[in-house]
Amino acid sequence: MIARAATLLMVAALVFPVTHLGAGDHDTPRQMLERMTAAMSQMSYQGTFVYVQGNVVETMRITHVSDEAGIREHLVAVSGPPREVIRDSNGVRWVLADDESVFEDAGFNRTFFPELPIDQHDQTESSYQMKRGGAARIAGHQARNLKILPKDEFRYGYSLWLEEQSGLLMKWELIDGKNNVLAKLMFTDVRLGSEVDKSELKPASQLKKFKTVASGLPSGRSSGKSVPRWQPDQLPPGFELAMHRSLQKQDDGIYEHMVYSDGLAAVSVYIESGEVTDDMPVEVRKIGTTHALTRSAGDMLITVVGDVPAVTVQMIGDGIEISSP
Repeated sequence: MIARAATLLMVAALVFPVTHLGAGDHDTPRQMLERMTAAMSQMSYQGTFVYVQGNVVETMRITHVSDEAGIREHLVAVSGPPREVIRDSNGVRWVLADDESVFEDAGFNRTFFPELPIDQHDQTESSYQMKRGGAARIAGHQARNLKILPKDEFRYGYSLWLEEQSGLLMKWELIDGKNNVLAKLMFTDVRLGSEVDKSELKPASQLKKFKTVASGLPSGRSSGKSVPRWQPDQLPPGFELAMHRSLQKQDDGIYEHMVYSDGLAAVSVYIESGEVTDDMPVEVRKIGTTHALTRSAGDMLITVVGDVPAVTVQMIGDGIEISSP
């Protein structure tokens, strides 16, 4: 169950690695991040973007609306296999056209856009070097560049071109510690605010024709009121517990989900009871720029997944020691 959920999260991280920041003409990097926080919570936007990773080129259409009804988001593939993602107050639903199913999770209700809360700026600046770049015209809009470079091997960096007036991301590049571009994304057209056509929030697929596959992930989250039963004995520098949810029932066994973040990058850790063996090999998989580690510990299965270098999931996954439940 969780292996399927983790795989879907890896695909989502690969296909939808978008973020948006705000950049004024004379803003410092810190001020650009502060404007980003406002843009993330207040903006509505719509557009088509192209994502490139290696030989993979995909075109996506996104409609993101923030109004009195809350945040609603709809992403649909324009090219490649038919698929779409819907996010609203009910959670997230992935429409998997390949097997005619809808994967839904009421507990996983965060956007696919990496978030950088304003109270984590100091945490982020300890892990990244931030500096302004030049200007460019993208999709008919003037944009300014912001580089967020990693200070060590445990995280990727970003080169972002930010629309001057709205703070929306126009172009995005994911880079490693050696300044190699691992993936990039660019909007080809954008609508902002009142120009957004809210009718595009409606799913392109007729969801009633699809079978629903519940994720089985428990809803609810807490970073301050609950403490995970099992935690890594070491974390990469700058990473802290950002979210935790758990479930323990006689029929369903034990399940825990933790998210560790450095303020920008995030790593999910899933721990569940199940049919596993002590000699199960440690496996590290890669899809695009996302890495996932799976291993057993007693009768528990550990899965660590994130859009981070392999060394990061390796350190977190290897550091979790599990005793008998």
